[in-house]
Amino acid sequence: MRLYDTRFFFEHYYSTDETALQKTKGEIRSTKKKLISAITVHEVYLLTMEKEGRKTAEVRANLLEKDFKVVEVNSRIARISAGLRHEYRIPMADSIIAATAQHINATCATDDPHITQIKEIKTSWPLLLLPLKGQST
Repeated sequence: MRLYDTRFFFEHYYSTDETALQKTKGEIRSTKKKLISAITVHEVYLLTMEKEGRKTAEVRANLLEKDFKVVEVNSRIARISAGLRHEYRIPMADSIIAATAQHINATCATDDPHITQIKEIKTSWPLLLLPLKGQST
């Protein structure tokens, strides 16, 4: 079970590296239990609205909600988030996403240092195995 952080979607939607795009597409196709936090919907919607407008943000959010199970923020996640935010001094959105991963016992797909530093959750970065620029695959 994998919970995708906003960083994954930033790469998926905005990377200019074709290899990164292929890697994110492959990751989405190959993972059976794909989850996102409601906070990720918020962040992707906002980012898309700023870069491409509200209409594209609506389409993108609808696709995320169709293709991923959205985990709503509840009081248990809020409490875990507050504890993580206090201990690691990280932004609230990151602490909520990390708390969601911890609460549902999912690996968080991210390379965000705010989240990867948290000892209480497991993280992985699907784009980590990308070849260096100039190398063939």
